[in-house]
Amino acid sequence: MEARIDFYTASPEVMKAMIALEGAVNKLGLEPSLLELVKLRASQLNGCAFCIDMHTADARKAGETERRLYAVTAWREAPFFSDRERAALAWTEAVTLIAQTHAPDADYALLRAQFNDTEMVNLTLAINTINSWNRLAVGFRKMPAA
Repeated sequence: MEARIDFYTASPEVMKAMIALEGAVNKLGLEPSLLELVKLRASQLNGCAFCIDMHTADARKAGETERRLYAVTAWREAPFFSDRERAALAWTEAVTLIAQTHAPDADYALLRAQFNDTEMVNLTLAINTINSWNRLAVGFRKMPAA
């Protein structure tokens, strides 16, 4: 697959805003390990090779285990995710695939049991942000380094 355009140089002001949003997401008070799992899962669902590569590397640097990273695709069946992580991953899938899921009540109930109101909004913003990055990277074919 060949890269299409470099969206950073094509629209630097918009990308400054995206980078600022990403910076804000990383300061929302959610656990960095949780954010990396969410970013990875959304990127998997969206088929974003660049973001999958980046967030698995970032998660490893932050101390995440290979075992858990490999299991993110099958997190429902894997026994080594906490209830809070499971709620975040379920909500990630629900929001990322919102046209299909319509954010089901069952996933919201899991979220509600593990996160307060502020955290729920902050997590949803983090999910929205990675989905935006995925759409830029997939749409313009941003490739991971070989």
